[in-house]
Amino acid sequence: MADTTIDINEIIEILPHRYPFLLIDRIKELEPGKRARGIKNVTINEPFFQGHFPCHPIMPGVLIVEGMAQVGAILAFKSSNVKDKVVYFMGIDGARFRRPVFPGDTIEFVLEVKKQRGPIWTFKAEAYVAEKLVAEAELMATIKER
Repeated sequence: MADTTIDINEIIEILPHRYPFLLIDRIKELEPGKRARGIKNVTINEPFFQGHFPCHPIMPGVLIVEGMAQVGAILAFKSSNVKDKVVYFMGIDGARFRRPVFPGDTIEFVLEVKKQRGPIWTFKAEAYVAEKLVAEAELMATIKER
């Protein structure tokens, strides 16, 4: 995989998401048109832990999927070499949650392009904590005008 790192400042330039819904901290590696790896450092300060669950904090699975989708959006955007466009999440298939994610964990999102036709992208998405699979899904996205 290419040795391309994308920091939070560039992520903010690409994605429209902001706190508390920006769920990736850094892209560790990106190979345009093929693969990307991104990370999220999960802290007890995350707003969702107030209600999920107060005495047993676990990151909601839907937010793990959203983190995968955000890495996919960065991959599609950087692969397409576009400006002033946005990537929209279109679909999810086969989502499975294998292990819980707790405060203090670092999630590594690994996405691979399965198919790309025009503005439509399909990704194989996986999330790991300490090299153990915590979630997986197939995601679809499209690139559109803002």
